[in-house]
Amino acid sequence: MRWGDSPQKMMDWASEHAMDVQIRIPGNRPGLRIIRIEPGSGFIPDTEIRSAEGRFLHGRMFEFTTHYEDPEASFELMKGRFETHRRALAREHGPFLANRVLREAEGGFVIRTRSFHREPVKGLFVLLTLTTIENQAQGGGIARFSVVYRNENLKAELKGGP
Repeated sequence: MRWGDSPQKMMDWASEHAMDVQIRIPGNRPGLRIIRIEPGSGFIPDTEIRSAEGRFLHGRMFEFTTHYEDPEASFELMKGRFETHRRALAREHGPFLANRVLREAEGGFVIRTRSFHREPVKGLFVLLTLTTIENQAQGGGIARFSVVYRNENLKAELKGGP
C-alpha cells in the first residue's frame, strides 16, 4: 500500500488471500472509509500482523494501521515483540518520543496504554501504542500493540486545507 491508494487495492489484496473485509462509513464523515482486513484465523500471510486497517478520505489512503495480537503468545512475549518493533522502527525512522501513559484499575484488572510517536518528515507520523491488561489476582494478562502510519499532509490536501 502507498499513500493515496484506493480502497479497492486493499480489498483486492485481501480477496487474493481469502481474508475478511470490514468496511465502515461513519455517518458524520461521509467522505471517510475505514477498511479493515484480517484472516479468519491466524495472521496476515508472511507477517505477525493480526489485522490491518486503512483510512481513506475521498477514495485515497492517508492512514494505515497494523494490529499485533496473538492469543497463543504469553503476556511477556507480546511485550517483548513490542519492544523489538519499537527498536526496529527507531533504527528506521529515528528516536520515538513518549506521548502518554494511561493506567486504569478496575475489578482486579489493570489496563495500561503506552504510546510513542515520531515525525520523520513534517506531516508524516509513525505512532506506536501498546495496551496491556493485567490480572492482578491471578497474574499474567494480555498485551497487544499497533503501529499507525499517518500522512497529515495528504489528509489536509484531501480536505482542501493547508
